[in-house]
Amino acid sequence: QVQLVESGGGLVQAGGSLRLSCAASGSIFSFNVMGWYRQAPGKQRDLVAVISSGGGTNYAESVKGRFTISRDSAKNTVYLQMNSLKPEDTAVYYCHARRNWASDYWGQGTQVTVSS
Repeated sequence: QVQLVESGGGLVQAGGSLRLSCAASGSIFSFNVMGWYRQAPGKQRDLVAVISSGGGTNYAESVKGRFTISRDSAKNTVYLQMNSLKPEDTAVYYCHARRNWASDYWGQGTQVTVSS
């Protein structure tokens, strides 16, 4: 059973930084893609950033230049470095992984709150 455990959320002032971590229960290279999504109250869950097994990355337009997704294969962990945070970045952030282009796995979510 795949487990994804997020950490690193919290409360930060606008302009500040946070780093989210997503620790997987197995090798991150067993997944086609891993990434981060976020969901604000009353809104749908949206893609924030993804990284493929080959290392390619993709970002939502709203976070380009501010957020960076990376990975540490030795720790089976994917990170999301978030800089220049804005109040509109406030949401629950979820780690996601896809295996065999068919099976989706989600973490439990971590709250990020950015105060103005």
